[in-house]
Amino acid sequence: MADSSKKNGSNAPPGLTPVRGLDSAEDVVMQWDLSSSEHARQSMIWDCPRDEAIAYLEAVDEIQSALESLLVSQSNKKEMSRAQNLRQLAMARLEEEFRHLLLAYSDSIDPEWLMENCSRAASFSSRRLDDVAADDAVDEAHSSDDDDEKNEEIPFSRPVGEMKPLVDLVPPVIVPDLTSITQRMLAAGYKRECVQVYASIRKNALEETLKRLGVERLSIDEVGRMRWEDLEVKIKKWNQSMKVSVRALFASEKRLCDDVFSDAPPNVGDSCFNELGKGPMMQLLSFGEAVAISRRSPEKLFKILDMYETLRDLLPEIEEIFCGEACAPLRSDAEGILMRLGECARGTFADFESAIQRDGARTPVPGGGVHPLTRYVMNYIKFMCDYSDTLKLLFGEKECDLEDEEGSNRDGSNRDGSNRDGSYRDGSYRDGSLRESPRYSSRSNDGERGGSAELSPLAVQTIWITKVLLSNLEEKSKLYKDLSLTYLFLMNNIHYIVQKVKTTEVRALVGDDWVRKNTSQVRQYASSYQRAAWGKVLLCLRDEGIHTSGSFSSGVSKPVLKERFKSFNAAFEEVHKAQMSWVVFDEQLRDELRISISDKILPAYRSFLGRYGHYLDTQRHPERYIKYTSDDIEEVLNNLFEGYMFSHSSRDLRRRSSHHGSSHHGT
Repeated sequence: MADSSKKNGSNAPPGLTPVRGLDSAEDVVMQWDLSSSEHARQSMIWDCPRDEAIAYLEAVDEIQSALESLLVSQSNKKEMSRAQNLRQLAMARLEEEFRHLLLAYSDSIDPEWLMENCSRAASFSSRRLDDVAADDAVDEAHSSDDDDEKNEEIPFSRPVGEMKPLVDLVPPVIVPDLTSITQRMLAAGYKRECVQVYASIRKNALEETLKRLGVERLSIDEVGRMRWEDLEVKIKKWNQSMKVSVRALFASEKRLCDDVFSDAPPNVGDSCFNELGKGPMMQLLSFGEAVAISRRSPEKLFKILDMYETLRDLLPEIEEIFCGEACAPLRSDAEGILMRLGECARGTFADFESAIQRDGARTPVPGGGVHPLTRYVMNYIKFMCDYSDTLKLLFGEKECDLEDEEGSNRDGSNRDGSNRDGSYRDGSYRDGSLRESPRYSSRSNDGERGGSAELSPLAVQTIWITKVLLSNLEEKSKLYKDLSLTYLFLMNNIHYIVQKVKTTEVRALVGDDWVRKNTSQVRQYASSYQRAAWGKVLLCLRDEGIHTSGSFSSGVSKPVLKERFKSFNAAFEEVHKAQMSWVVFDEQLRDELRISISDKILPAYRSFLGRYGHYLDTQRHPERYIKYTSDDIEEVLNNLFEGYMFSHSSRDLRRRSSHHGSSHHGT
C-alpha cells in the first residue's frame, strides 16, 4: 500500500498527494466513524477500493501534521483539542482495521505442508557441499584447458547461502498495509494498542499451528507420571516439532514482525515478538525441562541425548530469532534447559553403571551361553557410539591418564563414598563443575591401552562400564557348580564383548590394545575350560602304572590296562553327557575350540589305542574295554557346543563298537 506524502514541515510518510487542511481530514475520518453511518459500521476501509485506504492514511497524516504545528505554536487551543479528538477517532478506526487485516490473514499452517517445506530446505542445504565440490571440479577442469578454452565461460549455478524454510505467514501484498497502519499508530503514541493487537492475534495463530503439529501443554507432574512408552513417542514428536517450529514458524514470525514494524525503533519489534513468541517457545522448552528433571532410568539415555542434540543445534537459531534485550530471559531459559538435559544425560549414564552393578540375577544361563545382561550392555555401548560426539562434549574432550586405583573402593570412590575429585554417584560435584569422575579419567595400570596411553573421558568411561560388566559376570559365573562350565561361560561372554567392540565404532573409542588384552582373556578362559573339562580324560591315557616293572620293555598288566580303558570310557562319557547341552554360539569360536580339544584328545587316544589295544584282542569281550574308535571320538568332539543332545549317545557308540569288533583299536 502506498503512503501519503509529507506535507510541508510535517513528518508524514512520503508517497501520496496529501489531504489539504484539517477540515478535509475531518471529513474523511468522520465518514468512517462508527457512529456516523451503517455503512461505516458494516464495512472495513481496507475491503473497499484502495483509494479509500489511501485517502484515510492521508487524513491521518494531515491530522498528525496539524498537531505537530499546533504543539509548536501553542496559539489555538480549540484547534488543538479538535485535532486531538480527530486523532483519537482515527486511531480507534485504524486499530480495528489492523485487527481485521490480521484476523483475515492469520490462519494456522497445515503441519504436513510445513514439514515438507522444512524437509526440502534441509535437503537443499545438505546438497550445498556437493554443489561446491562440483563447482570446484569445474574450476579445476578450467585450469587444465588450453589458453583458448580458459577464456570461455561455462554456466554453473552455485547456491548463495543456506536455504531456510521460511514461510509467508500472511500474503506478502498485505504486509505493506500492516506496516502503514503500525507506522501511523506508533507516530501517534499508540504503541501499546498496536503491539497488543498484533501480538495477541499472531500468538493465537502460532499456538494453533503448534497444536496442529502435535505440541501439547504438559505439566512437570504429567510428564513425571507418564509411562516410558508414551513419553518416548512424545519425545520423538518434540524433536520434530522443535526443528520445524524454530526453523520455520518462529523464524517466519520474526521476519513478519520485523517487516510490519520496520519503521519502528528496534526495541518495539523485539518487544512485540517477545510478547507473541515467548509463551509458545516456553511451551516447547518446558517439555524439555520436565524430561530433564523426571526420574532417570538407563533406557531413557538415547532419547535424552536426542533432545539435547536437537536443542543444542537449535540454540544459535533461537538466540538469533529471540534477539534483543526483551528476549534475554528466554535465551537464558533455553541455555539452562540445555544444561539440565546434559546433566540428565550424564546422570543417566551413571545410573546405567549402577544398574549393571545391581543386576543380581541368580539363575545361571543354560549351557554357559551369553548372558542377557552382556547383550544388553554391549548393545547399549554400541548405540552410545552413535552419540559419541555429543557424549564427548558432555564428558569433556581433554585426554587424560587413568589414575591408580589404590586408596579407593572397587568402584573408584573414596572411603567416604565420594569420588576423589569431590563428585558423587549422582553425577554432581561440590563445585558444580562438569569434570569427570576419576575412575573414568585415570591411568590404566593393567595395560588396557598401552598402560600409559591417554584416553578421552568417554573412552575411559566406556572401558569402565565393561569392567563393571565383567565383574558382574564373574559373580554370575559362580552360580555354576561345574568349574569347566564356569570357564566356558566367561569365555563366551568375553568373546561376545570383544566381537561387539571389534565390529562397531567402539573399537576406535577404546583402542586396539583393549581388544588384544581381552582377546587374550578369551584364550585364557578357553584353556582353563579345556584343562578343567578334559584333563581327567587325558589322565586315563597316561602310561604310568601299566607296565609291571615300570618300564616299556617290561610286561603289560592287563588288569591295569582294562581298568585304564574302563576309566577312559567312563570319563569320556561323563564329560560328553555333561556337555551335551553346553553352547558356544559364535561359529568361529566353536570351531576353534573343537579343533583345540581334538588336537589334545585324538592323538593321545590313537597313540594309547595303538600301543595297548592289541593286548586285549585275546581277552573275552574286548568291546567292553575298547568301546570307541578314534573316528567315534572325533565325531563326538565335532558336535560339541551345539546346545542339544548329540544323536550318537554312548549306547549308540557301544553298539557300533560291538559291531566293528576288535578292529576299532587299529583305526
